[in-house]
Formats: sequence, C-alpha cells, structure tokens
Amino acid sequence: MIITSQDLVIILFLIFLEGILSIDNALVLALLARELPPKQRKKALTYGLVGAVLFRLLALSLVTYLVRWNWVKFVGGGYLVYIAVKSLLVGESKKHGPKSSSSSHFWKTVLIIELTDIAFALDSIMAAVAMTPKFWIIFTGGVLGVIMMRFAASAFIKILEKFPSFEKTAYLLVLIIGIKVILEGLHLPGIDFHAPEAPSFWIFWGLMAAGFLYGFKPAKKDPSKSRDLKKLDDHH
Repeated sequence: MIITSQDLVIILFLIFLEGILSIDNALVLALLARELPPKQRKKALTYGLVGAVLFRLLALSLVTYLVRWNWVKFVGGGYLVYIAVKSLLVGESKKHGPKSSSSSHFWKTVLIIELTDIAFALDSIMAAVAMTPKFWIIFTGGVLGVIMMRFAASAFIKILEKFPSFEKTAYLLVLIIGIKVILEGLHLPGIDFHAPEAPSFWIFWGLMAAGFLYGFKPAKKDPSKSRDLKKLDDHH
C-alpha cells in the first residue's frame, strides 16, 4: 500500500471535520457521563470510544444502507430533547441527588452514550465517503477524530464541574442539538447544518456560540448576602 501526500492531507482534513462535527456530540457525552460517579466517568467514555470505533468499522462496510437510517436520527434527537426538557424541569435538589454507582446504571449510561454517538456519526461518515473511496483513510481519520471527541468530552466535564451554573445552559444547548438532529433526519429542503452557505448553519452555530457565552457569564451577586456580610464586618 502506497501512502501519498494527498492521502495524508485527506486524513488531516477528516480529523478536522470529525472534530468540528463532534463539538455538540462531545457536550452531550459530557452531560451523560457526568451522571456517573467520578471514578466511573472515564471508564464509560473509554467504552464509548471503543464502541464508536467498532460502529464506524461496521458502518463503512454497510455504507450504502446508512442513507436509510433516518430512524436513528429521530430516536437520537428525540432522546436528546427528552433529557434536556426533563433536566430543565426537574428541581435542583433532584438533579444533584446522589449519583448511582450500580452496575446496571453504569451500563445503561454506556449504552445511551453508544446510541447517541451513532446518531451523530452518520453525517461525518457520509461526508468522509464522499471525499475518498479509500477505506483505510476514512477509518483512520474517523478513529482519530473519535479520540479527539473523547478528550473534548472530558474537558466539558471539567468545565461543568468548575462552572456549575453552566449546566442549565448546557441542557438548553442539548435541546437545540436534539432539534437539529431531528431536522437532519427529515432532510427538509434548504436546511443544511454543515454548509456555510445555508442560513440554518449560521442559525445553529450562532445559538451554540450565544449559549456558551451566556453559560460563562459571571453570576450576579445577591444583594441580601452582601448586606449580611457588611453587617457582620461592622459587628466585628
């Protein structure tokens, strides 16, 4: 097998493409893995990584059937909308209750991570196939891109731990992402979230950018707490 400079360029581009398309995926994976105890999060993401690689290997051998998998988009997008709405409506006390470390809860989370990745992976696989017919290039670029996504998800978990107020915004973004995945499955004319010339592309990424900026907005100080601290200082 002769590897040309063009092959290397395509691999680099596929890694970049996978990274861009996986930003929203990484955020979703971070929120899913965060429901587990800290010691199990890394393991769940690692299992998710292995599953993602195996799925891409299977998908490339069945690529002609992928275009018919609209139901995956509907199920995946519908589930994202469900968990977003549920998390936004549930009270803070319930949302931050003790995290279950049971084996059944762990494997349930891993399964959800796998199914979520499948819903997101279809577009990147089809885009890669359109670029080159070489199986090994598509697989290499996809695997390296998935590894990037795994580390991005870990980074998002750290962000959620450092900025707890970002969690509500993150679930709002998941709601937007879920709607996007469903719309992709409908294949409506004029809606393309990966083409810069389409208005839907800028609307989606504009909402994502606005959500991130709002999520990192410093929390307003509580005036009553400030007055209590001032009285305490005056007392001393």
